[in-house]
Amino acid sequence: MTKQKSFKGRVRARMDKTSERYSTARRQLLARAGAEPEAPPERATPEQATPPEAATPPVDAPGARRPYSDEVIRANTGRTWDDWFALLDAWGAAERPHPEIARWVAGEHGVGGWWAQGVTVAYEQARGLRAPGQRRGGLFEVNASKTVAVPVDRLYQAFADPALRERWLPGATVEVRTAQAARSIRANWDDGSTRLVVAFTARGESRSQVALVHERVPDAATADQLKRFWRERMAALKQVLEA
Repeated sequence: MTKQKSFKGRVRARMDKTSERYSTARRQLLARAGAEPEAPPERATPEQATPPEAATPPVDAPGARRPYSDEVIRANTGRTWDDWFALLDAWGAAERPHPEIARWVAGEHGVGGWWAQGVTVAYEQARGLRAPGQRRGGLFEVNASKTVAVPVDRLYQAFADPALRERWLPGATVEVRTAQAARSIRANWDDGSTRLVVAFTARGESRSQVALVHERVPDAATADQLKRFWRERMAALKQVLEA
């Protein structure tokens, strides 16, 4: 048992130094040692992986906004915002680049790419690493979501079917680039200078959720306009589908 704990400690130390995943760091150490440890390492459960709360946890940066409720983020990632932020603080995410954080959230904690990006962006905003709605490259993005009382296939079609889309998003130029039925759509918006990334999640047989990100928005003023626009359009979407 002591030998196993010592080996795990060496793996964790290598992870901290190289930012490798547990499996990669373990494999590299085993290759050096030429031997297996006494027992295979166990993957930490979400409860074990979550660090204890600090006595005075950091306060979100002024203007920072959490794009989804605790209920939504827990349902899709297994943790609340405060849980994620404490975990990321303990890992030292504030000193790491955006892609590395997103990969760690996805790879080490089993979070899908869409939600891994959402957790990463919200954390960066909360810690003042970027302005609300702004990517670390300088451009902005806008988030919008809505839960609708229809099956996920129907909600997906409201975006994928041009005729149905016209009923709640009239006059919009949407060029679908890639799509996975009832799961996601990526599309160019208007003149193609900005993009839409849309994810669909079933919430039962007759209830589903859409989460939209409008990417590559050039400035904060345009982002504010788009926030109002998508808030109105999501309300129209719900009204059309539930009528």
